[in-house]
Amino acid sequence: MQTRLYMTLAVAMCACGNVLANEEPADSSIWNKDPLGLETVVVTATRTPKNLKDIPVVTRVITAEDIKKVDATNVKDMLQQEIPGLEFTYSMGQQVLNMGGYDGNNILFLVDGERMAGESLDNIDFSRLNLSSIDRIEIVKGAASTLYGSSAMGGVINLITKDPSASWAANVNTRYEGATKEWRHGGSADFSVGRVNSLTTYQTTDSKALNLGESSSLPTYGGTSHNVKERLIWQLSDALRLTARAGYFFRERESGNVSHERYRDFNDGLKMNWRITSQQQLEVGYSFDQYDKSDLNMLTHKDLRDYSNRQHVARALYNSQLSTLNSQLIIGADYMNDYLMTYQFSDTDKDRSQNSYDAFVQWDYAPTSHWEFIGGIRYDYFSASSKGMPTWKLAGMWKNAHHSIRASYASGFRAPSLKELYMDFFMGGIFMIYGNPDLKCETNHNLSLTWEHHGCMGDNFKYCTSATGYYNHFRNYITTATVQRNGEYGQMYTNVGKQQIVGADVNAQLHHISGLGTKVSYAFVKNIVEKGKPDLTAARPHSMTWRMDYSHDFSSNYSLYAALSGRFLSAVDVTEYTSTTLDDMTKTHYDGYSIWKFTLSQRIAKAFNLNVVVDNFFNYKPDTYYANSPVTLGTTLTVGLSIDIDKCF
Repeated sequence: MQTRLYMTLAVAMCACGNVLANEEPADSSIWNKDPLGLETVVVTATRTPKNLKDIPVVTRVITAEDIKKVDATNVKDMLQQEIPGLEFTYSMGQQVLNMGGYDGNNILFLVDGERMAGESLDNIDFSRLNLSSIDRIEIVKGAASTLYGSSAMGGVINLITKDPSASWAANVNTRYEGATKEWRHGGSADFSVGRVNSLTTYQTTDSKALNLGESSSLPTYGGTSHNVKERLIWQLSDALRLTARAGYFFRERESGNVSHERYRDFNDGLKMNWRITSQQQLEVGYSFDQYDKSDLNMLTHKDLRDYSNRQHVARALYNSQLSTLNSQLIIGADYMNDYLMTYQFSDTDKDRSQNSYDAFVQWDYAPTSHWEFIGGIRYDYFSASSKGMPTWKLAGMWKNAHHSIRASYASGFRAPSLKELYMDFFMGGIFMIYGNPDLKCETNHNLSLTWEHHGCMGDNFKYCTSATGYYNHFRNYITTATVQRNGEYGQMYTNVGKQQIVGADVNAQLHHISGLGTKVSYAFVKNIVEKGKPDLTAARPHSMTWRMDYSHDFSSNYSLYAALSGRFLSAVDVTEYTSTTLDDMTKTHYDGYSIWKFTLSQRIAKAFNLNVVVDNFFNYKPDTYYANSPVTLGTTLTVGLSIDIDKCF
């Protein structure tokens, strides 16, 4: 086998950013800066920049340092290792998300606050999300529709791109993963000239299918992908900035000898930020995203497009600091045109579209240094159903130097998609699936209470602990139910009764000045359904994630980072269809499991970063592979190399 080197930028920066100086450890930069991340500036929970420790809405942040430490191969791996209660499962050969009892269509994914077009089994195409240009990932659990509208009923996950460099930076990286024989190569270039900054990233992957054995019901496929992005920032003046972006994504999945599945996406956007005065800001933006699917016939080489989702979004956001009242006012409005063409519609109506409009207002009030309150209200209107949906929230926070208590109420919703409204499709040659134009919006009422404590133990330890309890009550959950049409049985999208989700999250971090650190998170979730109704969610009641790490700078030319991390998910019983008979459902038991991972990163001569990862360290393998089984063949070795070109000079 040809010898190659692989690596990831994540590791490179991990070794550099986390190191502690030999000569004066007490003055190490990471120790003085913020090892717990409490001063991290976040935007998702309030739509304005605020320190993490100062926002009333509970927000979890995966920082750039975490991304480097975990050395995840993709966003799915990253989220599973950092967020307990989050799991990616399989259905019909596609990966789908479950987070705290919510499906992927109830968790809104954003990139720099922008929505993503396209879906597969109600989930976005997660392979579009490239971690190489991401500075942090912000997760807001619970209803967030007051700021983000439909599909944010269970939470928001926002990927934030890195800030511009002061002068220039460039990186090339490559990595090899043994289980899927996946090669991943990438690079980035970031430079500033005068008032203009450009960030370009590129990544390509090539992987083989996993052989899970004849007993497996999970199809796995190999394939290739290409992902390129460009962001251009022009600071016209001290008060006015323009940001333009564009991206292209292509993925080919080797789904069979006769045909391959192809996925393409093109997106662009333009945003203007205007600082009207020192206390008033205005943001106006437009974004476009088109996601297509096609089938490539390997015999005729014809590429037939049979799915296209296109979104045009325009928005305005006004922010005013009211210094006399110690408050902040945010007013916003959005317009979106959503177009869908799919083979799942009838032969006479191959495409559908709808317009949606919204307006919202939020008031952030801090009467004293110990108290802060946020209140907001929003109204969305959808042309396809000619209906509107109001949402609102109220959150409060009390804090002092070491303690904080947060409490919030928020409502959320998800409007039925064009597919759920108009679908007319013969599923796998087995039964029909029908849309329902009379569907109502799913709604959710979310209550949460959080206690947090952070501080120091002597001069050498810093720690942070938190505990959150939450309750969700949602109605009109959209799923399929058996119906009879023209003497034949099929499935139709319909609203079902009430459901409730209760749960708790506990988190703890501890950092020693020597470079030792640990982080542990636990999540409990329970889904309560009406008597006689099936529980179709796959939420495991107990889950944990953990990481123990050590970093040290041995000299100006050599740094080391080592970590042992893992995740645990308890057993769960899931109601599943077990045959082609629509009413034939049974409970399937999935065992609990834990997977451990060892990471060793080395920075050599400032610019070179070598990374070795042993995933599934204790060689766990499920007895059988089903939809909720982890897709692993046991212990896997990954090796990578990254070169920061700018540090060579």
